[in-house]
Amino acid sequence: MFRNKTASMLKAALLAACIALLGACATVEPSDYANEKPSLDLQKYFNGTVDAAGVFQDRSGKVVKRFTVVMRCEWKGDIGTLDEAFTYSDGSTQRRVWTLRKVAPDRFIGTADDVIGEAVGSVAGNALRWQYVLALPVDGRVYHVDFDDWMFLMNDTVMLNRATMSKYGFRLGEVLLSFSRRP
Repeated sequence: MFRNKTASMLKAALLAACIALLGACATVEPSDYANEKPSLDLQKYFNGTVDAAGVFQDRSGKVVKRFTVVMRCEWKGDIGTLDEAFTYSDGSTQRRVWTLRKVAPDRFIGTADDVIGEAVGSVAGNALRWQYVLALPVDGRVYHVDFDDWMFLMNDTVMLNRATMSKYGFRLGEVLLSFSRRP
């Protein structure tokens, strides 16, 4: 009886591990949102002034930073500039200037001073996925952190953003943002 119970438990554990491994292989792609409306036109949405408010949550879900952002955005043809001015709840400030380049109808490349290499973006339906490595200063050291950044257009003025931060495949936390485009 003990042997049968142990064998059953091992089989159940092996089955659960296989299901978890298969689930880890499944990924969400921007094309999964191709039919979602309203359609995101990145050049139209990020043109003019966009305000944002957000939080950074550590891996336990605790909010460790709150911030606001004022973005001044401008496009000249297929080249866009997003000048972001961050203000954190502790009073500190930061600036990041993105240069975006449209390389295909649904593809964008982005650079910024604290982005390692290039950010790669793909748009489909109401969704944008950005993937990049950010040089993140923490307590006097700089860490290169992977960002998997998803944005979803809700209407003409509101877009929601969820970015997962990781290092060596381990989840460090999330950034949640709400963008509001000024008329």
